[in-house]
Amino acid sequence: MKVKKYKTERLYFRPTQIEDAAFILELLNTPQWIANIGDRNVKTNEGAEDYIVRKMLPQLKKLGYSNNTVIRKSDNKKIGSCGLYKRDGLENVDLGFAFLPEYQKKGYAFESSEKLIEIAFSELNITILNAITTKENIASQNLLVKLGFYFSKNIKIPNDAETLMLYELVSS
Repeated sequence: MKVKKYKTERLYFRPTQIEDAAFILELLNTPQWIANIGDRNVKTNEGAEDYIVRKMLPQLKKLGYSNNTVIRKSDNKKIGSCGLYKRDGLENVDLGFAFLPEYQKKGYAFESSEKLIEIAFSELNITILNAITTKENIASQNLLVKLGFYFSKNIKIPNDAETLMLYELVSS
């Protein structure tokens, strides 16, 4: 499968691959990831490789989109992820993002998400995007509103006891 790379002013991103395992290991074990997304119990580089192979690559192969590794152009540093996900319990495709702590609050999540929304609507023919977040994650809620999403309702998704906030964005 040909890996497509997308660019913004300060970033580029492409589908996460096995060679991103060390970065994914670091990202999945940040306190913010664990608090806001959940502990994926990935504790080794091999575990991260397995997570990529089991959770990310099959969706990419099946649907043409999945998790993307976000890389800063200025130094080629892997700084976060931004992706489109088909999740159980959600009617529409879900937009998700996460960044290493030192790269948060610098506009990178907005920049990469805005580009991914454009791609979803113009290239992937997606007409409605969902986004979910915890009630405590005010930063993500604010970012979703800034991106044009609106709060729809509180939901629960399969295999998760926590009530989540569901946001929606409809293609114009």
